[in-house]
Amino acid sequence: MIQLTINGEALQLDQPINITQFIDQNNLQGKRIAIERNGEIVPRSQYAEQFLADGDQLEVVVAVGGG
Repeated sequence: MIQLTINGEALQLDQPINITQFIDQNNLQGKRIAIERNGEIVPRSQYAEQFLADGDQLEVVVAVGGG
């Protein structure tokens, strides 16, 4: 069991997933997002390589257009 904190909310996962899988599971595909993992921005090119670990803290920012 993996315990994460996502934007201040606790989340448990049954198995390790990478950030690409996290994006898919949370319907964030195609959106303009930035992800910070434990205080550091994760480059989009590393999403598939970065597996979430127990105790990770993520901040997910979704850009919203408007005027």
